Amino acid sequence: MDSSGWKQKFYPVVGVFTIFCFLYLNLYGNLSFEFPVVFWSLPKMAFVGVNHTRFVLLDEPVKEVYINGWNSYWLMEESIGRPSRRRVSEMLKRGAQMGLTVCRTWAFSDGPGPNSLQLRPGVFNQRLFKALDYVIVEARKQGIRLILSLVNNLNAYGGKAQYLRWAKEAGINVSSSNDSFFSDPIIKGYYRDYVKAILGRKNSYTGVKYSDEPSIFAWELINEPRCESISSASALQAWITEMAAYVKSLDQKHLVTVGLEGFYSSRLTENYGANPGPWAASLGSDFINNSAVKDIDFASVHAYPHSWIPEADLEAKVKYLSSWVDAHISDGENVLKKPVLFTELGAPLSIQTGGLYDRDVLLKVVYAKIYESAKKRGAGGGVLIWQLLVEGVEEYRDRFSLVAQRYPSTKLMLEQSCRLRNVSFEGQTKNRVHTKDPCLIGIA
Repeated sequence: MDSSGWKQKFYPVVGVFTIFCFLYLNLYGNLSFEFPVVFWSLPKMAFVGVNHTRFVLLDEPVKEVYINGWNSYWLMEESIGRPSRRRVSEMLKRGAQMGLTVCRTWAFSDGPGPNSLQLRPGVFNQRLFKALDYVIVEARKQGIRLILSLVNNLNAYGGKAQYLRWAKEAGINVSSSNDSFFSDPIIKGYYRDYVKAILGRKNSYTGVKYSDEPSIFAWELINEPRCESISSASALQAWITEMAAYVKSLDQKHLVTVGLEGFYSSRLTENYGANPGPWAASLGSDFINNSAVKDIDFASVHAYPHSWIPEADLEAKVKYLSSWVDAHISDGENVLKKPVLFTELGAPLSIQTGGLYDRDVLLKVVYAKIYESAKKRGAGGGVLIWQLLVEGVEEYRDRFSLVAQRYPSTKLMLEQSCRLRNVSFEGQTKNRVHTKDPCLIGIA
């Protein structure tokens, strides 16, 4: 046989076989090779800033924008393995199909476990860092911006308690109270080092530093800060002031928020009566003082009527929620002079009253308040529902979760997204219409 003829037949077969093996190992095996993402192939996105009480896209020209979004805290963890990360891509895709523009998720996982991001102070699991890289890239592909929370007040995923354990293991004499997180200089140093590592991270797919990534909407200092003792309120206030300034010293391109639930601690505050009960004033956080810190760009608020006033009927919950939203938007406009973003709104899916889901009734209340504020160019910057899932991530389910595009709430979210977009881009809508516009094609 002619040698050149033999090569012409043999090499194509070897090439096809090699490609097959490569794809098989990437999809089903342990091969960890990743194709780099070509930076200029990603959608162009503007950074988000604030102008008085409004969010703005720092584009040419600057545009006001109002937020409709959601929480999926589990994105980083599900991005570790190749099969599961498809569910992350699907979640971000569905969010975009619902017209949602911002997703809040965890950028923390502290402890010695195999799926922790920070294994011990300053020591990181690169598998998890690459998982977070993936979340950011996939969000940008879908035109979604991320609010990345940097530590948990609760014990889930390590939280404050893990920082205290690290300090004790290092022989540091700290009190048994988790409030030491806000005051101990060694523990504060652990947190600052973590923040520096996150903000300075260079994405392994794009080569873009997190501090230069426009698909990040904001940094959240801590999820739902509370103190075990009201006497630690001053330590929390000082911690917020110090850490917000530290984040700004490293990154001037992104917004910073606290991560508050929105409780009022001072009886002298005009809206103290909006609290869900006296207990809310004893947790050490204060919506006005904490949010007024110079380097905090916008105020954050949570809302859980079924958890905070569980004995109340639906009518009372609606009345409470309406007052809660009004109080914080008013304080944003008249006291803080900053936008207010309701970063968690949760209600159980399973509870119905008069044939309607309680969730949808409460969602309509908040959506209407935000829409009315937006039309007046008020401080109501938007709302993020807690929380959305896709099929296959049931392990992250709680009583406030729903699978995106499976329930009537999905239609409400799309409607809110579209009317807020029309307010945000009033007079510019014609220039933004395209065939994949969810406000034109709806949800299949």
